[in-house]
Amino acid sequence: MKQKIFSAALSAALLLGALSGCGGGLVNNVNDGTVNPNTDQTEFDIMGGVSALSSGYENNEVLNALQASAGVKINWETMSDSLAEQVNIRITGGQYPDAFMGVGFSNYDIARYGDDGTFLDLTPYLTPDIMPNLCAILEEHPEIQAAITQEDGKIYGLPSGEQMTTAGIGAPMDEAFSIFSVPQYSMINKAWLDDLGLEVPTSLDELHDALKAFKDNDMSAKYYGNAAGTTLPMTTGFDEWCWGQNIFYSGFGFTNWPNDVINDLHLKSDGTVEFVCASDAYRDCLTYFHDWYAEGLMDVEMFSQSDSQLIAKCQQGYVGVSTWWYIEELMGEYAGDYVFLPPLTGPKGTQYENICGVTIRPGSPITSGQLNITGKCQSPINLLKFFDQWYEGETVMQLQYGPTDAEWQAYKDRLSKKCGMDDLLQVYQNAYNRYSAAK
Repeated sequence: MKQKIFSAALSAALLLGALSGCGGGLVNNVNDGTVNPNTDQTEFDIMGGVSALSSGYENNEVLNALQASAGVKINWETMSDSLAEQVNIRITGGQYPDAFMGVGFSNYDIARYGDDGTFLDLTPYLTPDIMPNLCAILEEHPEIQAAITQEDGKIYGLPSGEQMTTAGIGAPMDEAFSIFSVPQYSMINKAWLDDLGLEVPTSLDELHDALKAFKDNDMSAKYYGNAAGTTLPMTTGFDEWCWGQNIFYSGFGFTNWPNDVINDLHLKSDGTVEFVCASDAYRDCLTYFHDWYAEGLMDVEMFSQSDSQLIAKCQQGYVGVSTWWYIEELMGEYAGDYVFLPPLTGPKGTQYENICGVTIRPGSPITSGQLNITGKCQSPINLLKFFDQWYEGETVMQLQYGPTDAEWQAYKDRLSKKCGMDDLLQVYQNAYNRYSAAK
């Protein structure tokens, strides 16, 4: 049997089949295991979260084609700011949509809203007639159903997660692949380096020296004419998804995304499990960067600032080093003065899988809150048939890279231009090759 490739939710997670009970039966809207056979509703309201950088779902060619194929119309209500607040308001007031998608419900929330009838129990809907792609995945991977089954034995949400990946867990780069790897980039003001006669750093120690030179020479004032003392040698966020400090941890032999604290377990490529924040390497790392902070090389607000505050500082010419996906978005009119940092070795010469100044991490782990259908939905069958398409391999690649091979090629060209090296591109190429072989 060919390996199945799991499909992606557009919001940065793959909907991975982890649902139980691909047997017979349907469910109605009172969670008693009886059936609601209604298929009259074909227009659905879905509320979801998206990245602030996303253009939204309304004009997405792939999603529109999936709607046409399923014979449904989705009215998307998406937001990146105040999402949790708006979701709570809707649920408390009873004015919720047909479904929530990727809004970050905890397992506690899902169990609570399932118990009170806000969310439907989807278990009896999981039949080959309604969700064939999901059931086929479950047949191959029955072990993952426990991840989203609540204590009452019911399932109130379709899961997100990614299984088809080796990137970021120690696999050789020529073997690594990931349908949905998450890159994180760091950048430095090369115009300031040139003015000071310095080269682009290749190690953390060299980066330290560059940051100190930025501070000692007050480069924001010297080079851009800003007020004296405005130079921020380095500023990032903390525990943030594309603008955290953790990209610089790789020089100590580990990295994580998006957690700077790294308070989770790391499954290593040799099969052992490591609690990273209890390791000697993590202690050495924090000690090392504490010295940077004490020297004034790191922004004192980096642990509390918002992304808009970070962008404002960068676009006023204050910042020497930061992290983000795109230089142009972060640095604005100063973007031409910046270059991406290369992999940086640590004090002991250590280097993790950090390529093109990038921290490569897989997509999100398995969760049970990617799609939660509410009691308002009168035709869950139709909505689930639409979402079952997201578990098919062709869908994931189209949602990730674009609907055509030409767009995939354009994506590769952008990566090559951005990185100036081929390692990151190879991770995506390996994923695409595996997708093609499984078609």
